[in-house]
Amino acid sequence: MTETPTDNKPNKRNRPCLIAIGVVLFLILLMFIICLILALTVFKPKQPRTTLVSTTVDGVAPRVSFPAVNIRLNISVGLVLLIENRNHASFKHGTGKSLLLYRGVQVGDADLYPGEIPARGNGTMSAKLTMQADRLASDMNNLVTDALGGEFVIEVKSSVPGRITFLGFIKKHAVAVSECELTVGVPNFKIKNQVCKNKTKL
Repeated sequence: MTETPTDNKPNKRNRPCLIAIGVVLFLILLMFIICLILALTVFKPKQPRTTLVSTTVDGVAPRVSFPAVNIRLNISVGLVLLIENRNHASFKHGTGKSLLLYRGVQVGDADLYPGEIPARGNGTMSAKLTMQADRLASDMNNLVTDALGGEFVIEVKSSVPGRITFLGFIKKHAVAVSECELTVGVPNFKIKNQVCKNKTKL
């Protein structure tokens, strides 16, 4: 008497399940590979570039007070910063800061207003810093000597903190920094030379 084999029936029933599980795992692996490629290429955070595109010196107002001779020289420096967002996502920045220094001493500062720069777009920020020479104290003699020599050098340091957001939930913080050394001619108070270094801290 011959017995009919029944061992293959369960295997035939499980085969569609195994195929479905295999397809799901393949799709998950494919999605992971696509996300990894996007993260390393399109969505890889790129450093926003900060460039000082315009600098003006105005508001020069020398004053001499008596009976004690007290020389005061107030100088206003106008700045226009260009921020280039090279990312495929917007760059939302908070309140930035610009510092004005003479011989390493901070003699002025100004806030940079917050805003948002669209993906692959540019934005400008302006600031006006006032240098009050009477705050220089011991460096007043150096400033007078530099001015009599026909020029003086000041430094402008600007920092703009912000956040880059990808896909609505991937967030990357960045701080765009610009450091410039400006040579100002006297008596016309024009910019004779400008050397800048731009960097970004991610």
